[in-house]
Amino acid sequence: MDIFAALRSDHEKQRLLMKMLVETTGDSASRRDFFIDLKQQLTQHSLAEERYFYAPLMQLDSTIELARHAIAEHHEIDEFLAQLEQTDMDSPAWLKIMKSLQHKVLHHLAEEEREFFQQAGKNLSATEKTDLAVQYQAEMSH
Repeated sequence: MDIFAALRSDHEKQRLLMKMLVETTGDSASRRDFFIDLKQQLTQHSLAEERYFYAPLMQLDSTIELARHAIAEHHEIDEFLAQLEQTDMDSPAWLKIMKSLQHKVLHHLAEEEREFFQQAGKNLSATEKTDLAVQYQAEMSH
């Protein structure tokens, strides 16, 4: 498995969790559980992705801007998560923020998969792609 397949697999989990979350209502057990899962997924994924995907791309002139842009979007995603944590799950505001987060994450994932993966693919060797996947998955599994 290469780094792109590893990242895509986690992107799918995030899409599914968000889809399920926006269908929950009130301060329910399912909303709480899905939110805990999503928060952990997004937080852990961002860190591992920055370490094993964006860090090597920061070293290259052709991909440094992409990497910076993606990392800035990770920070915006973190801000949405913080807002959700500070908002009562029973309030209509919670779902509104959740939908904004979903919109932001879906945009970010689509951009990564369509544009960043193409650019990175041209700049990383086959060995690097495999090695980075191994490191990324090791980080995600603990």
